[in-house]
Parts: sequence; C-alpha cells; structure tokens
Amino acid sequence: MKSIQRRLSLGLAGALLLVGLLLAQASLWLFDHSLRSYLESGLRDEAEALLIAIVRGPQGVQLDERRLTSAYQRPFSGLYFRIDFAEQSWRSRSLWDRQLPQVPSAGLQAALGDGPHGQQLLVWRGDYQRYGERFTIVVAQDYTPILQSFRRIEWFGLGLGGGALLLILLAQRYTVRSALRPLEQVRQQIVQLQNGQRSELDASVPVELAPLVTQVNHLLAHTEDTLRRSRNALGNLGHALKTPLAVLVSLSSRAELQKQPELQSGLREQLTQIEQRLARELGRARLAGDVLPGAHFDCAQELPGLLSTLQMIHPQGLQLDWQAPPGLRLPWDREDMLELLGNLLDNACKWAQARVELRVASDAGGYRLDIEDDGPGIAEALRRDVLERGVRLDEQVSGHGLGLGIVRDIVEAWGGSIALHDSALGGLRVAIHLPARGLSKSGG
Repeated sequence: MKSIQRRLSLGLAGALLLVGLLLAQASLWLFDHSLRSYLESGLRDEAEALLIAIVRGPQGVQLDERRLTSAYQRPFSGLYFRIDFAEQSWRSRSLWDRQLPQVPSAGLQAALGDGPHGQQLLVWRGDYQRYGERFTIVVAQDYTPILQSFRRIEWFGLGLGGGALLLILLAQRYTVRSALRPLEQVRQQIVQLQNGQRSELDASVPVELAPLVTQVNHLLAHTEDTLRRSRNALGNLGHALKTPLAVLVSLSSRAELQKQPELQSGLREQLTQIEQRLARELGRARLAGDVLPGAHFDCAQELPGLLSTLQMIHPQGLQLDWQAPPGLRLPWDREDMLELLGNLLDNACKWAQARVELRVASDAGGYRLDIEDDGPGIAEALRRDVLERGVRLDEQVSGHGLGLGIVRDIVEAWGGSIALHDSALGGLRVAIHLPARGLSKSGG
C-alpha cells in the first residue's frame, strides 16, 4: 500500500509541478506581452510629442526644449530619445555621454536594448515627415524595474505554488489512504488467514471489493471441502485395503505354504512391503501443506491434549514436558503437525526410561522442534543410515524403534530438515528445522 501511495504522490507532484511551471511561465509571458503593448502606446505618444517639439527657427528646423518632458533633461532618468534627420542627430540629455542602440526597423523592438548603468531598455522607433524633412525618432524606456518585479513575482509564485503543492499532496495522501484503507484491511485479514487466526475474509467491505472477497471466501470453502473429502476418501481406501491385506497375510501362514518355505517367505516379504508402501503413500497424499490457513497448529491449545493422550497410551509413569513461546502458532496444517509430533513423541515414549521432552522455538530462519528422551538412544554410526534410507530403526538396531517414513515425508514436503543427536537426557534427540513461511507467528 505504501508503494502505491508513494507512486501516486510522486506522479501527482510531478504533474502538478510541470503544469504549475507551464502556467506560471505562460502567465508571466502574457503579462509581459500585455505590459509591453501598453508601454508601446506610451512610447508612441512620446515620439509624437517629440515630433511636435520640432519647430522652424531662424536657423532652420530646431527642437524646442521647452516642450520636452523633464525626464529627458535628468541624466540616466530611464527615459531617452534620439532624433535623426538630414545627417544630423539630436539626443536627450538624460543619455549623458551614452548612445541608444541601433534600431533596424520601425515599431516596438522585440529584444531589449542595452542602456546606461546596466539598464535594459524597451525601444520604439517611428519614421515621420515634417517641414519637408524625414525624421527617425527612437524613444526608449528603462524596463529593468519591471524585470525585477517579474523576478519577485516568480519567487513569490514559486513559494505560493510550493505551499499549494504541499497542501495538495497532503490532501491527496489523506484521500488515497482513506480510499485504500479497505484494501489494507483485506491485506491484514489475509495475513490473519496465513496465521490461522480466521477461516475467511470479512464480507463487510466496499462494493468495489465485494466480488473479490466473495471469490476468495468461496475458494477457501471449496478448498477446505475438497481436502476434507480427499482425506475421508483416502482414509476409506486405506481401511478398505487393510482387510484384504490382512487376509492375504493370514493365507500366507497356511499349512499348504509351509511346505514351500521360499514361496511363503517371498510372499510375506512382498505383502509386508505392500502394506508399508500403502501406509506411507496414503500418509504422503493426505498432507495438507498450507492450503487451509485457518487450521494452523496452535502450540498452547494442541500440545497439552496430545501429551495427555500419549500419557494414557504409555501409562508406565513417564514424565512428558513441553516448552513453547506464549502464543506461538506454527504455519502448517493442524492434522499434519499432530501426525508429525505424535509419531515422534510416541516412539520416544516407547523407548524412554522416565522422561520425554518437547521444545518448540522460532528464529529468523524458521522453527525448531526438538524431541528428547532418556532411552537407549541410537549409535552414531547408524544414524546416517536411518535418515538416508528412511526405514524403521527397530529393523536395524535391536531394542530401539523409530518409524521415520511419514515423518520424513512431512518434513520434506515442508522444505525442512531432520537430524539425530545425543540427548542431554542420555537418549536420543530428534532435531527438526522447518523454514519460515510468510507471516506465520502471532504473539510469540
């Protein structure tokens, strides 16, 4: 959501800045053009006044200075003229020892001319005829104060535009945040789905989001129903096949086959492999993974019941302890996690002398599960074989049993790892590491 707000803010700021600069420049250009047109008429009037000031005198045509504006008499006043006629030239005293720039054509000049003391001059030229003579009158006015005013206006406009842009961005940020708040709420609910804190999205959303939420809820319900039916079907299939297998095993022990020990031995071996493979593949197929976000494993709710059940199954006075951070939720299907921990704890209880411990913890890389017992343990030389083959240890080492088939399948399906170590209690420690998956922990 923050990236969307950032992109919208940057896009709006860029668009407003570009439009603002274009409008400011266009406004200044229009104002400058209008002001020059206004001043042009004033310069034309000045030129016509100078033309009227040209009179006949005793020595011919002369300029009557009594009719001139006083600004022409004051040095560098900002108002200047030059009159050219019959290879003669008159200029205003305000120019002092300076000259006006050459003017190639009549009318207002597009470019500003250089004047005395760094002044920028707005120049106008008019061609007239009087007393049989042709006069060229150039009138100029200092445009520097107006340019300075333009600069002040530009800075003021930039400040005002910057303030307006900031206010608009703040208003836009508030508007976008308000508009995206329902999406943020849906995102948080999806996180809660991942954490197993809810089983569906809240349907109380704006009408624009209602179809999306409805489809997501429908998909969740459909997936849950499909998984439930698949599990039931697999369970029924397993039970349906167990009876024929048991019958075949019983038939393999009949007296008729005892006369052929090789045939009987081979038949029993094949039936045992079929039974083990069937149990393992059914267990693998029923793994839910993370398709049911609302059915995650809550340690505080599930572990006491699991250990209580094991205590009843193994009533030899075993001490079963567990440790987990408060509120820790494991982001995997509850049924799969119960099968994983139940299998390991059951095997630990079978071979423990007096104590079994379960520790569940989380770190930056995921989750750690440690199951320890004070039983006979496993020789270090055999641990690698057991994990690589995934066979029952009680078929390899006398006096200790640990069926790792379904455990390995579950751990591998979740991308985790399993290892066997010596326990501080004197027996075996089964260490499982499961990688983190999304935002899966709440309150732990």
